[in-house]
Amino acid sequence: MTNRLSGARSTYLLQHKDNPVDWWEWGAEAFAEARRRNVPVLLSVGYASCHWCHVMARESFEDEGTAAAVNQDFVSIKVDREERPDIDAIYMAATQAMTGSGGWPMTCFLTPEGEPFYAGTYYPRAPRGGMPSFQQVLAAVTEAWRRDPTQVREASGRIAQHLQTGMTGQPSGAMESAALDTARDQLLAQIDRVNGGFGTAPKFPPTMVLEFLMRNYERTAHVPALDAVTLSLERMARGGIYDQLAGGFARYSVDSEWHTPHFEKMLDDNAQLLRVYAHHARLTGSLLTERIARETGGFIVRELAAEGGGFIASLSADSAGVEGLTYRWPLAELTVAIHRVVTAKAEFLEPTDMDDAVQSVLVSLGVDSGRPDPEGEILRLVSDPADPALFDEVRRELGGIRANRPQPGRDEIVTLRSNGLAITALAEAGALLGRSDWVDAATVAAEMFEAQCRTETGWLRSVFRGRVSSAPAGLADYASISAGLAALYQATGEPRHLTLATETLGEMTSRFRSADGTWFDAAAATESHGPNDPLSSAAPMIVRPRDPTDGASPSGLSAAADALVTVSALMGDAALRASAEEIAATVTELAAQFPRSAGWHLAVAQALKSGPLQVAVAGPRGAARDELAAVARRSMPGGAVIDVGIGDEPGRPLLEARTGLGAAPAAYVCRGFVCDRPTASGADLERLLHEESVIPDPAS
Repeated sequence: MTNRLSGARSTYLLQHKDNPVDWWEWGAEAFAEARRRNVPVLLSVGYASCHWCHVMARESFEDEGTAAAVNQDFVSIKVDREERPDIDAIYMAATQAMTGSGGWPMTCFLTPEGEPFYAGTYYPRAPRGGMPSFQQVLAAVTEAWRRDPTQVREASGRIAQHLQTGMTGQPSGAMESAALDTARDQLLAQIDRVNGGFGTAPKFPPTMVLEFLMRNYERTAHVPALDAVTLSLERMARGGIYDQLAGGFARYSVDSEWHTPHFEKMLDDNAQLLRVYAHHARLTGSLLTERIARETGGFIVRELAAEGGGFIASLSADSAGVEGLTYRWPLAELTVAIHRVVTAKAEFLEPTDMDDAVQSVLVSLGVDSGRPDPEGEILRLVSDPADPALFDEVRRELGGIRANRPQPGRDEIVTLRSNGLAITALAEAGALLGRSDWVDAATVAAEMFEAQCRTETGWLRSVFRGRVSSAPAGLADYASISAGLAALYQATGEPRHLTLATETLGEMTSRFRSADGTWFDAAAATESHGPNDPLSSAAPMIVRPRDPTDGASPSGLSAAADALVTVSALMGDAALRASAEEIAATVTELAAQFPRSAGWHLAVAQALKSGPLQVAVAGPRGAARDELAAVARRSMPGGAVIDVGIGDEPGRPLLEARTGLGAAPAAYVCRGFVCDRPTASGADLERLLHEESVIPDPAS
């Protein structure tokens, strides 16, 4: 058996390199082998920090008997959804169509032509809970293929045709202000009024929806929208889903109260949460949400940094094979550690006061000493500590203890889309909160990708331990790195970032937008961009994926609209803005029927209706210009853009023909294609951006 995964550029694939299953990577060669042997393809898709992927691997893929059955009757392909989201999207759509649900690990059975005929997710070692065992599934699929392969192919063809019909989208009308407000009201009717967020369990941070609600509040002053955001952000910040010791959020909560997390930490989630917490702190002055933004940004640059620049995909839920082992606390160990910190203050405390101090910290951490959790306590922040200095000492003590435990595995793949989200968040929040180190880290990430993943035939998707993947970047990759470069330009004033963002958007349009105006998540497999284009030797692509819905991160379509509207405002480019408006018009029905699945579309549409809002701060370098820029960053609403520099600098359209007022720097505010008079006063600038942020809609 050939070990084909030993040279993979993916943490997830390398986790499976020693399996007795004869794995292939996705590629034309694997399908050619399936045709030669006339056997179906077993496609297994997952990612490195996926807990149930690890379970299925232990139960089935590491089992010699199961592997023998797989190797005899199938050609087996392993795909990392972080490396190949295009492949994942196609077969996830098939899995959902066939079963009504989806998730990872994803298990699909394909014809040698790549068409799916049976699919599912996790299959156990032995039958349980109504699920067949994996070996039973293998046996049934093998029998069906041997008995009547023609019937199997006919069924797979019908499924492929069904998928094809779902991959188109046409404009359904502009998304006007009334539609945005209706979506807001629908969302507010669904909010959990006690715990924030939506639904019961599992519960995911609704980051994109919260950003839309904040932007809507900034346009309409509809207080319930802001209240819903504040409730959700505060409850998440105080729950176990947030790491109270080191910062950063777990992917989701397994309960409705944000108490017990699914412990994996994803770059996508934390980048988006950093941005929304920073926006809320800017809007409300909340010390809690500002602290969470600062700690989350610190977590990203400290814990997710990749060697050579950029940020890794995730930290696993598991440590030493046990979910949550790093993060849970036996009550006795926790109490002893807190008592040790309190004892350091013994000269100031009586014994009874010492016991009270320990109990006070336990209460703040949400620990009920009368009902210890047998799996270990999960730390929360149910109440603000009576002694903040003591509490900080406790956090440091517990953090030191935790650092000596087994640590979560790292998914070392560094992807363009996720890093685009992180670059945007770090640049924007770093400029707002005065964290130049975050802006520097974002700059290093962008420059690494430009040097390693930008080729003459287009962007490539990922880097793994310094090695570039051959996988082509998709729509979400192009859009996210463009938005990241635009944010970096606003934070640094370096024209090269804006130039590259604009060039990338041009390439994005030519690759992913068809002649009839439909956008796809992957480039057409038949197009040729040169002899070294990775698409030229790709495996069969049964459909060209297109999914406009926002999930855990923005869809490729909403990310494209966001990048287009942002760069259009920085460049004064009407054509880019028109493209963003065209995209918004294709998702009007989606936003009306399923606003929770269109959060970023709604946020971008709100920016379109409220803007473009452009702020230019022009004049000589110095404290006065820095103060005007700081006021602008504190006061400008979500979706606005800013440019700070010496007037009339080349390559900086918003500074063209704009200078200071005499020797003083000046701020220029333009909203909806109308500009106010320049001002050198920070108070006047704040009034222009804050007090006048609620503007009438010309269409109303």
